[in-house]
Amino acid sequence: MQNLYTGGRSRIRIALYLALAFLFTAQRGFAQTDTATPAVTWDFSTQPGADGKPVLVLHAHILDGWRLYSTTMPDSLPNSRVALDSSVRTTITGIEEQGVAKDQKEPLFSNATTKSFTGDAKWLIHLDAAAGETKDLKGVITFMAIYKDSVLGPLEVPFRYGHAAGGALVAKAGGLQESASASTELKKASIDLANPVNSCGGTGGDTKGLLNIFILGLLGGLVGLVMPCTFPMIPLTVSFFTKRSASRSKGIANAFLYGFFIFLIYLLISVPFYFLQGNNANILNTISTNIWLNLFFAAVFIAFALSFFGLFEITLPSRFSNSVDAKSDISSVGGIFFMALTLAIVSFSCTGPILGSFVVSSLGPNGGAIQLTVVLAGFGFALGLPFALFALFPSWLQSLPRSGSWMNTIKIVFGFVELALALKYLSNSDLVAHWGLLKRETFFALWILIGLAMVLYLLGVIKFHHDPPPKKLGGVRITTAILFLAFIAYLAPGLTNTRYANRSLVSGFPPPLSYSLYGKSQDAGEVQANVVNDYNKALQLAREQHKPILIDFTGWACVNCRKMEENVWPKPGVKELISKDYILVSLYVDDRKQLPDDQQFVFTTSDGSKKSIRTIGDKFATLQSENFKNASQPLYVVISPDEKLLNKPVGYTDNVATYAQWLQCGLDAYKRIQ
Repeated sequence: MQNLYTGGRSRIRIALYLALAFLFTAQRGFAQTDTATPAVTWDFSTQPGADGKPVLVLHAHILDGWRLYSTTMPDSLPNSRVALDSSVRTTITGIEEQGVAKDQKEPLFSNATTKSFTGDAKWLIHLDAAAGETKDLKGVITFMAIYKDSVLGPLEVPFRYGHAAGGALVAKAGGLQESASASTELKKASIDLANPVNSCGGTGGDTKGLLNIFILGLLGGLVGLVMPCTFPMIPLTVSFFTKRSASRSKGIANAFLYGFFIFLIYLLISVPFYFLQGNNANILNTISTNIWLNLFFAAVFIAFALSFFGLFEITLPSRFSNSVDAKSDISSVGGIFFMALTLAIVSFSCTGPILGSFVVSSLGPNGGAIQLTVVLAGFGFALGLPFALFALFPSWLQSLPRSGSWMNTIKIVFGFVELALALKYLSNSDLVAHWGLLKRETFFALWILIGLAMVLYLLGVIKFHHDPPPKKLGGVRITTAILFLAFIAYLAPGLTNTRYANRSLVSGFPPPLSYSLYGKSQDAGEVQANVVNDYNKALQLAREQHKPILIDFTGWACVNCRKMEENVWPKPGVKELISKDYILVSLYVDDRKQLPDDQQFVFTTSDGSKKSIRTIGDKFATLQSENFKNASQPLYVVISPDEKLLNKPVGYTDNVATYAQWLQCGLDAYKRIQ
């Protein structure tokens, strides 16, 4: 990150690649806490202090070569902290550190002097309490450690020290224990995925979904093609190939190869995500619903928007583009590849924001490395094909519109779109963290304001210094403004608490109907879950009412989940089945609320790896992946009250009749086994 700005330049550098680096760092952090040998382990005890008050002793065992940072370090440098739970009726009056401490300069942190411990260290936590008030001490250690140039953390280690209800002494650190009884709650022996009662349903290969993703990438590539950084290069590049080649056939072949390499370069961007995903089916979803990462993405999209508005330019380092350009020529296959790479680099200021949108979207509950490959294939295809076609049919060049201010208009309009997308990622953080800051109506109000600003820009009321309004508004510009105005009018009922508040065209982007300033939604068609995030309670209700269970594996940040809830569940034929014949339980796999201490444990997955179950989302994401071999949302599963699989699970199903048939098939299977 220190190299984000170089040579004193104020331009923002490589936001997309910074995001990728952030993702790899996040992956490393998750792996460290779940599977690797801990760099620091902890023991706990108490002892009386000199003043008679109790002292909590935190004993750190530090792995050879690692250094644990001191609690005395400021927030601006790597540090460690100790905090007690709000339920504890005492406070920390001081921390006394014991052990082999060393003050040294850290090259990674601008040669700042840091204090750290090696080997063993003891932190004596002095408490302002009588001995009787420390019978159940709960809190968290947040620490950072370093090994050579690798920094770990900050990592949180919850702890609990005191006397349990039965009088036995307990000392529990963040190194969770395996629990056989808890593990059986996640791995259901009665569920046979290969042999459901009825064979209807199944997720299968979502060919239609991948085709839609490819088309989305194609449209994104066409937008990138008409940007000011790309469009003027089409006639120049095609003319270069046709005039500099030995023959026309050779020029056409070189142009086709050039277009193919453009396609290939964008395709290769998706390769790191396959390594990132690895064997952990939930890792991309875990990363994509991380609160702080979503805030980071929102900041990136705002930066993209400001770049499109002309406040600054997002570029790759000039020395990088110059180095690549020096290797470009048409005399060899390698030279043509570097010509294509040069185009990708110099057009980054226009295509980067679009690519960033695709990369971020691919990480969600409905995405993955395959989806990213498909969308980037569409993007690269749309960018590369025109170069080949215009080389094959050079007369078509005469029909291209001239470069002009219309390209800046497209760029600025797309800047407004980026602002709207930034709100989506702010909303993801708000939903997952349950902050309650960006309710559904607030989201719609902000979208409407952004839309109105876009309309005023198109009509020449709002001006940008690098894009003066035209002397006369053209028909296309006025038509576009009218279309956006119509879209704003469509969004307006989303501000109300009426049955018209459900705006089906944008389902999944704003928060759900239940996340409202008005409290409970007045939409009479909305289907409410019988139980939320309590699988055992759903089992109990199913046994009492003699109904099958419809499990809805969902997510707060899941777009397709909202589309199903708002556009499929309320429809006739579906609503009645769910409401009358099923116990509906919604399990949020991205809920970051911590489980109670006594419900946190380590689970051994089917591939033998260890996974820490700390949050509600950890629990239900594991329940889904272990029993149904699927990590995407939504996923719908029908089981009996004795946990037998009644039919094959299904994912996103926007066809109402198909989804209703699947529900009826599950109900028929339940009746068969009665």
